[in-house]
Amino acid sequence: MKRVAALAFCCITTGLWSQELVVHDPVAIARDGNYYLFSTGRGISWYSSKDMKHWEKEEPVFKQAPSWASTVVPGFNNHIWAPDISYHNGMYYLYYSISSFGKNTSAIGLVTNKTLDSKAADFKWEDQGVVIQSIPNRDLWNAIDPNLVFDKQHRPWLAFGSFWQGLKLVQLNDDLKTIAHPEKWHTIARRKRDFKLPDTEAGNAALEAPFIYYKNGYYYLFLSWDYCCRGQESNYKIVVGRSKSITGPYFDKQGVSLFDGGGTVLLEGNENWYGLGHNSVYAFNHKDYMFFHAYDAKDDGKPKLKILTLDWDGANWPNLSSKELNKL
Repeated sequence: MKRVAALAFCCITTGLWSQELVVHDPVAIARDGNYYLFSTGRGISWYSSKDMKHWEKEEPVFKQAPSWASTVVPGFNNHIWAPDISYHNGMYYLYYSISSFGKNTSAIGLVTNKTLDSKAADFKWEDQGVVIQSIPNRDLWNAIDPNLVFDKQHRPWLAFGSFWQGLKLVQLNDDLKTIAHPEKWHTIARRKRDFKLPDTEAGNAALEAPFIYYKNGYYYLFLSWDYCCRGQESNYKIVVGRSKSITGPYFDKQGVSLFDGGGTVLLEGNENWYGLGHNSVYAFNHKDYMFFHAYDAKDDGKPKLKILTLDWDGANWPNLSSKELNKL
């Protein structure tokens, strides 16, 4: 559940920000020698960079809330959660989440653009409306935290979800904005939940933020366990499983299915960072990078952007080198 605004700080005279950028739920894309970072924030926050170290803030994607948002969340204030950016067939696809805090009153929307060069003549964000919506007392899943992924047959799927009865995967049509029929839904990860607890206190069932990355003949499912957004009480952590099929089942290093609560912890908080999570993974310049946010114990728990190089062990499991971990 994504509730922290993307507050840019550490501004210097050039108008750029260092990698101590305050963001939540970062996703990225590289095009034409530039990097673009999108995150939770008012109207969707986004930034551009030449080096992934110094970021220039762009104008929000939505100056005003999407026209349909108030029908899903009455009184919605344009604080949009957990975007996901992709490029396909000459168009940029930016999925995003509209939600109420602690409820599955939620929807995933889509906005598109022909370019990410905000100075280009044809730069224009065009909202495509709702892709998936979850409704309390109807759905035991939450339509937030989208991630677009294509399988080996080039079919599009959308992974998403938070808490409730787990993370979901649904096949899309080739337009990338409607669900394919007959509908194909899959639960790709879940943790046992005590439904006697309130929605905001799901105990050890807390999971969200799926991100699927194909490499080494496997689909790797990264996700976040436990709680974000609680300052020094945040215990967010990054977990991984893998499968030969995009629809699963996904298994951790010990062979436990993520459908049955399994998951190998890849990265978690320490004395310097209360917790960390909502990661995304990309291949840029022949290297794999992991983007995520971490709660800074030395700066009042603010969520900071972190980018680490992701290595792979002899069994083709992702790991992070001790050198990289020391950067935290």
